[in-house]
Amino acid sequence: MDRKAKGTYAERELIHLLWQRGWFSIRAAGSGSTKYPSPDLVSGNGLRRLAIECKSSADDRRYITKQQIEELALFAKKFNAEPWIAFRHNADWYFISLEDLKDTGKSFFLSEELARIRGLSIDEIAGGKIQENATV
Repeated sequence: MDRKAKGTYAERELIHLLWQRGWFSIRAAGSGSTKYPSPDLVSGNGLRRLAIECKSSADDRRYITKQQIEELALFAKKFNAEPWIAFRHNADWYFISLEDLKDTGKSFFLSEELARIRGLSIDEIAGGKIQENATV
């Protein structure tokens, strides 16, 4: 499976996990390929809105371009949503605020250790109660 397919798979997995917890979620296909800022996922539960950039890696670290972070922050601000990086490392999802990313000067750095220490689990961000019927 190539890198793009792995990313798409991870985004779809996260959509299902959010729907199971009562969050309406959509994937912005082609995010990052247009001139307009667009996160990978937009999700809401009636009280909160999340703009999510997904990253998946078996490696312990990942770099994210400054442009991706700036566009996520801009979209979230204009959409009145919370900007989050969702990092899938092995089978675990971590949600990291933009403020917790390490600025390297050219990009932002995210590690599995940082995600474990500063990140939130899917249950912490979206609630742990999984609904039996996750469809409308």
